[in-house]
Amino acid sequence: MLSPLPSFLTQVIILMNNKLAKKFIKDSSMHIVNINHALKNIWSNTISNFIQAEDKGITITINNISSISDLQEIEKYVKSSLTSDSEHVSTPRLPQSKSYLKIVGIPFISERMNTCIFLNEIKNILKTNHLFNNIILTSKPHIIKVSLKSDMSIIWIDIWDIQSGSNTKKIINRHFNIGSFIATVCRANMNPGMPQCKNCWK
Repeated sequence: MLSPLPSFLTQVIILMNNKLAKKFIKDSSMHIVNINHALKNIWSNTISNFIQAEDKGITITINNISSISDLQEIEKYVKSSLTSDSEHVSTPRLPQSKSYLKIVGIPFISERMNTCIFLNEIKNILKTNHLFNNIILTSKPHIIKVSLKSDMSIIWIDIWDIQSGSNTKKIINRHFNIGSFIATVCRANMNPGMPQCKNCWK
């Protein structure tokens, strides 16, 4: 028997001010019916279950992970329902959690500077390398030496990812050059605890 999806995976978050959220939620039963009708029209298997107002917007809880077309249809409906205030309604988004990665194969001493590798140098590499296009770091990279006697480093990076893990999948086990060295992106152990949501209400 398949386990149910965690609740944070089956939510669509739409940011708007508290006044608009309360206005929208007044007709929540009607909105659920209409959203499901719109989703059915695009042959989606997604069904919205209920809507709740939050301090920073609304959350629509659904039966599975939304596709891009689902989100577009939900956005179209919500904005059409709040026509005069549609510019104050954000694009629907899915909760995001952290993915933990490490980059190996980078020397601890920079070839170019002949000094310990600097954080700014790593940031520049991540910013300019096409492999990391559209990858958003949750915090600054962390550089450590593999061991006291080693001349190699490990770069720890945490990135924002979506439910499908597509951001991680795009770069995991990929290789790229840093000077004359070939670096590799590897999966790292996830920190214990619940996924941390970039789009949560707290």
